[in-house]
Amino acid sequence: MARTERDSWDAATSVGATATMVAAARAAASRRAQPVINDPFAEPLVRAVGIDVFNRMAAGELESDNDEELGLPRMTDTFAARARFFDDYFTQAAAAGLRQIVIVAAGLDSRAYRLAWPAGTTVYEIDQPEVVEFKTATLSGLGATPAAAHRPVGIDLRDDWPNALRAAGFDASQPTAWLAEGVLIGFLPPEAEVRLLDNIISLSAAGSRLAADHGSVTGTSDEAREQAQKMSEGWRRNGLDLDIAELTYPGEHTDVAAHLGDRGWDVQRFRLPELFAAAGLPELAAADQRGPSAAISFVTAIRT
Repeated sequence: MARTERDSWDAATSVGATATMVAAARAAASRRAQPVINDPFAEPLVRAVGIDVFNRMAAGELESDNDEELGLPRMTDTFAARARFFDDYFTQAAAAGLRQIVIVAAGLDSRAYRLAWPAGTTVYEIDQPEVVEFKTATLSGLGATPAAAHRPVGIDLRDDWPNALRAAGFDASQPTAWLAEGVLIGFLPPEAEVRLLDNIISLSAAGSRLAADHGSVTGTSDEAREQAQKMSEGWRRNGLDLDIAELTYPGEHTDVAAHLGDRGWDVQRFRLPELFAAAGLPELAAADQRGPSAAISFVTAIRT
């Protein structure tokens, strides 16, 4: 279903379904003999959503059966490497003394529950109210407890989320470790991307950090778009109408690293092959580096 100006979603529809797909990939990655991440909550969350193909993906049943259609297991590797990269970012931020965490467009992220947060840490999660309520209720039903003070904020990022965040207890005078995972890769129009980044900047005290991926999840080359279309056809053959191109906004998207660098942040850029190397995963083949993921960049930044 194509995006509309004031659309909303839960974990089974529209943009929410992509969050469930990513959680299914994390679950599959966690099942491997030598996993680069361990997300014990990913598969229960996916099963609670109830989309059959994602249930099978989370169980590792698609790792070999649908490689040509869906790009597995490289998709699993990609999301595992991304998760490991951002996990390591939070480890470094915590080691630097940051105790205020904000995850925007949190989806089915379970870091508030699965990472070893130092005492005194508060984790804020922002997403659609339906997604926040579903995840919180599901994890509570599993008997899971957060590993830090956990303050979910159910609000659309197109609304006044900074005030909602403050109302939940956020302190803009304290340095914050922000994460924008999977939201600045085409799921917002460019002007909304800039607005999101500028809001983050305005709420960031000196010493704050931001990690994000950015670019276009459907790619910019003809080859990347063709591969994205094949993936959509693969999902349909598995009973799911999920067309990523319909859920994203076309055109050039914000260079997050440049935007932050121009505003005085100390920025580091990374590409997917570097994430694979850091995670100890097999090197990406040439074809993988020309697909949709090739258009995605990764950034960590510190406000000096």
